Amino acid sequence: MLRDQDRIFTNLYGIHPWNLEGARKRGVWNGTRDLIAKGPDWIVDQVKESGLRGRGGAGFPTGLKWSFMPKESDGRPSYLVVNADESEPGTCKDRDIMRHDPHRLLEGCLVAGFAMRTQATYIYIRGEFVNEARVLEAAIKEAYAAGLIGRDACGTGYDHDIYLHRGAGAYICGEETALLESLEGKKGQPRLKPPFPAAVGLYGCPSTVNNVETIAVAPEILRRGAPWFAGLGRENNAGTKVFCISGHVNAPCNVEEEMGIPLKELIEKHAGGVRGGWDNLLAIIPGGSSVPVLPKTICDTVLMDFDSLREVRSGLGTAAVIVMDKSTDIVEAICNLSHFYMHESCGQCTPCREGTGWMWRVLTRMVQGRADIEEIDTLLDVANQVEGHTICALGDAAAWPVQGLIRHFRPEIEQRILDYKQRAA
Repeated sequence: MLRDQDRIFTNLYGIHPWNLEGARKRGVWNGTRDLIAKGPDWIVDQVKESGLRGRGGAGFPTGLKWSFMPKESDGRPSYLVVNADESEPGTCKDRDIMRHDPHRLLEGCLVAGFAMRTQATYIYIRGEFVNEARVLEAAIKEAYAAGLIGRDACGTGYDHDIYLHRGAGAYICGEETALLESLEGKKGQPRLKPPFPAAVGLYGCPSTVNNVETIAVAPEILRRGAPWFAGLGRENNAGTKVFCISGHVNAPCNVEEEMGIPLKELIEKHAGGVRGGWDNLLAIIPGGSSVPVLPKTICDTVLMDFDSLREVRSGLGTAAVIVMDKSTDIVEAICNLSHFYMHESCGQCTPCREGTGWMWRVLTRMVQGRADIEEIDTLLDVANQVEGHTICALGDAAAWPVQGLIRHFRPEIEQRILDYKQRAA
């Protein structure tokens, strides 16, 4: 269990003021000038040594990603883009960071921006986050007024501007290249890679897209030292993580915990346990709606980190833990997610455009039992054909919940079909 002194997000619940004065009392903007004085290479090396992996879902090593940015300019400016779209069902961690601790994010933007030699940061915030956007705008004004960002930021001689851009509610804009397209005023559709954003990103310039939580933790890692962060969690799964726990628990919450905490311990210590007790648990989606569901037998012992969840054929994703007790209609729950992915597909890739709708329609019949048992294998085959055959990961996100359902709850689907046929006879 994470010790209080190791917490990074000390105002996750909004107990203290979010403003600059309150942030400074919590240690934000403390010694930022000294961190920047150590140079961009030192910052990148520290982030690499810390073992920080991206907190937006993919888990790519952050320091390595930063190192891809050009060290010498070819005449083009460079940009840092913060992905604050947070549209993954079940996920609400970035929202609390932005509304209760916005200066921690802004300090991270400055430090990360300097490390990658960028001229500006664009924060792309989900359109529905109205109050969070207002808080961030006010925090940006405070930071400019205090000389922390803008010209000669923190008295370092480094100029760095921060802009807030509001999205219009499209889930696909959480994909980094679709986000860049949207920022440029175009339709939010993913780009083919290569070229990668570090070579050709926003406005055709070198850019890096990082999640809110990833950027917000960077200054604290530098202040306390990479070995401190690397000493938390497990090997290759270092540090702390904000988990979002929702669904059939007694006390839904966001909580910062150590990576690698057992899933059962996370729910029982922080969310008041499963409604009706642990034995009433049916299944858990451990990392936001796009990762495969896990049955209780696996949830009993699995650890909450990237590698442990991959070993059980699921994923940490955004660490949004969706708990379902035995009152849940698991087939209908996954059908509901299928409808979401069908609705949010941008339609650019045929497997995703056609496959998401096809999977939802078949699942709709399976919820009622109006299907043939042979169709379960056909549904799995279609999900496998969608996975890995699209420009971005939305195809995977649509396929994985279906694959998880069939892998762990096939008897439930079969029984429903048999019951329907028996009634019809």
